[in-house]
Amino acid sequence: METTNKTLYTITIFSENTVGLLNQVTIIFTRRGLNIETLSVSASALEGIHKFTITTFSDRETIVKIVKQIDKRVDIIKAYYNTNEDLVYQEIALYKLSTPKLLSLGSIEDIIRRYNARILDMTEVWVVLEKTGHYEETQALFKELSEKIGVLQFIRSGRVAITKSKVERLSDMLAAMEAKLNRTSHN
Repeated sequence: METTNKTLYTITIFSENTVGLLNQVTIIFTRRGLNIETLSVSASALEGIHKFTITTFSDRETIVKIVKQIDKRVDIIKAYYNTNEDLVYQEIALYKLSTPKLLSLGSIEDIIRRYNARILDMTEVWVVLEKTGHYEETQALFKELSEKIGVLQFIRSGRVAITKSKVERLSDMLAAMEAKLNRTSHN
C-alpha cells in the first residue's frame, strides 16, 4: 500500500497505562504533518504494559525520527515501526443494513460466504454484519453493500497487529536489560 512514495507503516508503542500519553503521542504526528490512519490501544501480553498500534503513511526517514521522538517520552517503554511484511494484522468492520432490503437480494448466504462475514444481530428492521480482514476486504464489502442496498451505519476498527517474530520485541529487550543488570550486580 503506497501513496506518492509513502509507505504505510505500523508503529507499535509499549507503555504503562498513563493518562495523557495518547495526547503526547498524537502531537508528535501533528508536528510532522502526518495523519494517523488507524489507532488501537489495548493491554499487551506483558502484565501492566499497554500497546498502541498506529498506522500512518510516511517515508522511512520521517518514521525513524517519529519513533525516536516517541521513545524519548518518559512514560514510553519502547516504540517500534514495521511494514506490512513484518506483521500479521486485521481490522474489524460492522455494517448495519435494512433487513427487508438485504432479504430482497435473494440469498444473503452468497455475500456472507464470499466475504467470510457473519451476522452479529438481526431484527425485522435491521441486520448487523461483521467482517474481519484487511482494509481492502472490509472496504470491498462496504462498496458492494452500498451499491446494492445502502448501508445504514458503518464502523471500522483500527489495525490490530502482532509481529511475525516468536515473542514481542519488547520481551527480547526486557530480557536483555535484565541479563545486563544481573551481570552488573554479580560483578
